[in-house]
Amino acid sequence: MVGTRQMERVLSHAQEAGAKVVLVGDPQQLQAIEAGAAFRSIAEQVGSIEITDIRRQRDDWQRDATRHLVTSRTGEALTAYRERGMVHVADTREAARGALIDRWDSERRSNPDASRIILTHTNDEVKALNEAARDRLRVHGALGGDVPLKVERGDRTFAENDRVMFLKNERGLGVKNGTLGTVEQVNEKSMTVRTDDGRRVGFDLKGYSSIDHGYAATIHKAQGMTVDRTHVLATPGTDSHSAYVGLSRHRDGVQVHYGKDDFADAGKLTRALSRERGKDMASDHSPKQERNPVQQFAERRGITFRERITEVAKQIVPEKVRGMFDRFRPKEQAPERAAGMFANFRPQSHRPEGEQQTRASDLRRAVERYARAVVDIGRMKGRGLPVLPHQREALDKARTGLDAVRPHAVADLKSAFQRQPELVQEAAGGRTQAAMQSMQLEAEIRSDPFQRADRFVEGWQQLKHHREELQRDGNSKGARKVGEHMAVMAKSLERDPQMESVLHDHAHKLDLSLPPMRERGSGISHELVQSLGLERGRSLCMSR
Repeated sequence: MVGTRQMERVLSHAQEAGAKVVLVGDPQQLQAIEAGAAFRSIAEQVGSIEITDIRRQRDDWQRDATRHLVTSRTGEALTAYRERGMVHVADTREAARGALIDRWDSERRSNPDASRIILTHTNDEVKALNEAARDRLRVHGALGGDVPLKVERGDRTFAENDRVMFLKNERGLGVKNGTLGTVEQVNEKSMTVRTDDGRRVGFDLKGYSSIDHGYAATIHKAQGMTVDRTHVLATPGTDSHSAYVGLSRHRDGVQVHYGKDDFADAGKLTRALSRERGKDMASDHSPKQERNPVQQFAERRGITFRERITEVAKQIVPEKVRGMFDRFRPKEQAPERAAGMFANFRPQSHRPEGEQQTRASDLRRAVERYARAVVDIGRMKGRGLPVLPHQREALDKARTGLDAVRPHAVADLKSAFQRQPELVQEAAGGRTQAAMQSMQLEAEIRSDPFQRADRFVEGWQQLKHHREELQRDGNSKGARKVGEHMAVMAKSLERDPQMESVLHDHAHKLDLSLPPMRERGSGISHELVQSLGLERGRSLCMSR
């Protein structure tokens, strides 16, 4: 998590002193807050020794899940936990938070000696979860009398038996940022805490007030932490790096909770938790490299997802692979776009020809099975009949099989079918080529924020035009429904910050006027939602 400038200061000082520097870390975990990816870049330049054994998780299948997380196969890890009843969905985030606290409290009472932590993405959610946990403890009489204190993060109340977390390193006290403990004594001036490693730490609150309740913490605070059980509240800010950390802090088990208002289904949860947000270095894009810089960039990052897509697609639809980059801007106009599209590409020669053909054949069969399952369920719904259990089971198996052949394939194929419904019947009948071409295109768009932005603009303009037509025809109910759909589209940008950033350059196409530099907190998503309200207000005035 050390940024480039920080690393430069450390290494420069070490060089002046003639010291040896040993760096220990994991580039796939949380990224540096400051600019750059200094640790990854140094490891690539000078080489590294890698520890591959996983010792924290006690069960073999959970160790496998952690391996999936570190190799960007987040969907497979989530599937493993979901199959064992460890992924839970609620209608809203608030309901998910309540279900999480219920499960946390039940496990706490049944196994009080086990260590546990609640993890989420933002400080606001941490505060809400801490308060909910304390309320539950208060109901069971597990806390002493509350003592109001003013600490670094604001006004808090602490009591005997409260869990606390230290937020700053303090050598004199022997505590570090993230140290957990239980309050033994507290008054308006001082506090005594028994840390989880058994030490008794007393301190004056005037000298050290960097503490907060320790039932919940941000995932950033948890990097390096080990507990018996973890409870994770997934929210839209979570990505592949925070998912890797959050889902690998436990020894015995992890429970994941999310609300449908954040992720409409398990597929959207998987996509959000699979987002790659690794930081780059200027050297990653150096033009003074003998080989293709984009190819070298991908090799340094160790990303192989696009390799699987492109190789299979070349076996089946070579004409699509040859022409799928026609929409690219010239490299000198948008080098970052080219790098983003090719970031996961590796030469086809890395796989034997026979293996490529086998994977292509497996993908064809998986697409056909999935399409047949979709057609069967669609036929039952079309007749007004209930979907039979074996049909649902067939669809679940088809999804699992398809994603096993190629990660994210279900999401890509589902999107292709939504845009071209006629492909479903074709693929179910064994004619899978067109479906696979469309699926390949969806994969390209999903991996490229520029193409996602183009599609968003196109869809937004179409809906806006349709809404205006309905308003002119006096169909206020229909216009309102379209407006609600547009608001959902706008809110979805909060879960895709890359695309939202790109859309700043397309603001004029969305009929928005933004300052050149804009704070993230009031971005495109907020402005689009606001514009819908303003347009509705103007239309009402005109009708009057």
